[in-house]
Amino acid sequence: MEVTIRPAQRFPDVAAVLGPRNPTSSVCWCLSHRLDSRTNNALVGPERGAYVERLLEQVVAPGVLAYDGDEVVGWAAVAPRSTLPFARSRTIPHVDDLPAWSLWCVKVRAGFRGRGIAPHLVTGAADYAESQGAPAVEGYPVDNRGAKVDLTMAYVGTLALFESAGFTKVADTDAVSGGFPRVVVRRPA
Repeated sequence: MEVTIRPAQRFPDVAAVLGPRNPTSSVCWCLSHRLDSRTNNALVGPERGAYVERLLEQVVAPGVLAYDGDEVVGWAAVAPRSTLPFARSRTIPHVDDLPAWSLWCVKVRAGFRGRGIAPHLVTGAADYAESQGAPAVEGYPVDNRGAKVDLTMAYVGTLALFESAGFTKVADTDAVSGGFPRVVVRRPA
């Protein structure tokens, strides 16, 4: 498998990773941490996919996609922290005043998991953010200390995954995901 990372620009590719099997279902579409809770809760069913489609029209992509050849196999969300609810989080602290970008969701498609795609996504998302001027990229993974993470909560990544991509733990948080404490990790540009 030869993994390449590209900015997310094609809706069918993003939908292949994030979209529901049933188009009328209200799945996350990686919007839960991108939008304030009122807006997030107001978007239901196909409106969620339509919102993502509009995001793809912006100059800066809302994330990156991993490909094996022409087949899309994964997604990572990355954006300036100042544009996200993380900017106002009471559980995930700001380390300093640096206008860091946040990398908060990593998803590998079923059938492709366990093949080493997630580290490519984390590195690729950080590289993309840096290419767009990010002075640093932060993640908020769980510190699971090698224990198994429930697949529904694995989207935040693990400390080991981020460390393998050059990130360093810079702070503890008051946040928990899947029963594990979350930490702030950072990779400077």
